[in-house]
Amino acid sequence: MTKPSADLIAKARAWADNDPDLESRAEIEALLASPDPGATDLADRFAGSLEFGTAGLRGVVGAGPNRMNRAVVIQTTWGLARYLRETLGSAAGGARVVIGYDGRRMSREFAEDTACVLAAAGIASSLFSEVEPTPMLAFAVKHLGCAAGVMVTASHNPPEYNGYKAYWGNGAQIIPPTDVGIAHAIDGAPAAKDVARMPLEEATKKGLVTILGDELEKVYLAEVKKLSVRSDGDRSYTIVYTPMHGVGDKLARLALSQAGFTDVTSVPEQQKPDAKFPTVAFPNPEEKGAMDLSFALARKKNAALVIANDPDADRLAIAIPDETSSTGYMQLTGNQVGVLLGHYLLTQGLTQLDHATIPGKTPLTIASIVSSPMLGVIASELRARYEEVLTGFKWIANRAMDLEKTENAAFVFGYEEALGYTVGDLVRDKDGVSAAVIFAELVAVLRAQGTTVHAHLESLYRRFGLFVSSQFNLTRKGAEGAAELRSIMSRLRQNPPWTIGDHQVVAVRDYLGQVRTTKSGEKTALVLPKSDVLTFELEGGSRVIARPSGTEPKAKFYFDVREAMKPDELLATAEARALDVMKKLGDAFVALAVP
Repeated sequence: MTKPSADLIAKARAWADNDPDLESRAEIEALLASPDPGATDLADRFAGSLEFGTAGLRGVVGAGPNRMNRAVVIQTTWGLARYLRETLGSAAGGARVVIGYDGRRMSREFAEDTACVLAAAGIASSLFSEVEPTPMLAFAVKHLGCAAGVMVTASHNPPEYNGYKAYWGNGAQIIPPTDVGIAHAIDGAPAAKDVARMPLEEATKKGLVTILGDELEKVYLAEVKKLSVRSDGDRSYTIVYTPMHGVGDKLARLALSQAGFTDVTSVPEQQKPDAKFPTVAFPNPEEKGAMDLSFALARKKNAALVIANDPDADRLAIAIPDETSSTGYMQLTGNQVGVLLGHYLLTQGLTQLDHATIPGKTPLTIASIVSSPMLGVIASELRARYEEVLTGFKWIANRAMDLEKTENAAFVFGYEEALGYTVGDLVRDKDGVSAAVIFAELVAVLRAQGTTVHAHLESLYRRFGLFVSSQFNLTRKGAEGAAELRSIMSRLRQNPPWTIGDHQVVAVRDYLGQVRTTKSGEKTALVLPKSDVLTFELEGGSRVIARPSGTEPKAKFYFDVREAMKPDELLATAEARALDVMKKLGDAFVALAVP
């Protein structure tokens, strides 16, 4: 039996005493009363506090400062309210915050607590009456002219998680220094039981809380319809859709229907929001087995397209028929979907998107630095501007707005390889609903031309180069492991390799030092914020990226290989060659990085 320390017991009792939620109090008291408290997760619950950052908060639902619970949400919202008042000054009284939530455990309770704390602080809010996708919340911030937004969601995390995602008045997720300012304000929050909360009914009567119905959904759907760049094509084909036990079904099906896609069938076992996620261990379309029910229904329906959203519908997964697969379908990678959408919008959509109606605007596409460089090659040949930003969609959205203001650019499309896409400026965040509609439209156009997604993708590879990507995770646990990971990054930074296997390095991008250095020693400044990331540019357009994980004890190495396809070469042959090159490149880099 392991006895918890007196300090841990004192912290746990103090937390329980200050927790306004009776259920959370009882949870802590039950752990303290356990025959062997040391064998429970009590220590982990008090090992620290959930950190508020650019992604807000995210953690396992449960009592304690290192968990997601009402007390943590109440203190976080107190800090948000304080920061809004400090930032907006006298205008804070007229500010409004829009609040949305998904179908996870405690989501509605967390959203209502957020509204009640803001009301007590004299800040009005608009609270959705029902669950909504995250893109709907991001859209609402901008459409309603709010000062900020809060979305209660854990996105595609495991079932036991929930989160608190913050948006600023521009409709994008917060970035520095806003996140730092809010976090500092949260640090000054009183005990949760001492934070004032106005009862929801009272706040509603006083006009400090407005309940939103489905009126914004109609506005959003009308705007999604405007994103369409082709009205033709065969839209009679069968689509199978899954919201992955999340909240996307209603909005996605309506958006597809308004675009003319009426033969859409949802996976019945996953159609309704369910916080237990009974059919998937990990509700992420990228996880093995998560799409099995979708593929089974697609085979039964002979579907030409499978569409999946993650539980809050900000991500999009796509699968297409494939006779060689055991499931009958091939799930496209995030990079493949991003390249297909980007090329489609740049070649087919220029007459519809905003920049075409404003003379002199330059089409702009943006991807994260760990996404495939193929979109950059396409954009360059099509005379569009291409930018790369740090990992995280907040950087895509904020960089797009910066360039629209300062460099006469019109944002067309942005993506990150982790299934995140956005079309135009409708939503300044990932939007798995509007992206699904545009991809369905692309399929319709291809079908009318008598071709397939697979054949079209091959044509892009033949024109722009075959790009393949992979990732290697180096895990090292404990203090010694963390020191080793830091040493690896330091060594690569101080003595970068100029040869990796059979590849020559032509330049190294150091995002911590904010400089690009060529092999000849020429240096140019990088405009991105500082980040512990190194990119090794290789001859021929291939590259290697190294960065430590921000949330796990691991270093991540990304490999992107570009191979030119021979005129009569089969795609399978070229892919096998590219994958072999990538494996050798990966092995050579790991050997250099981890001697």
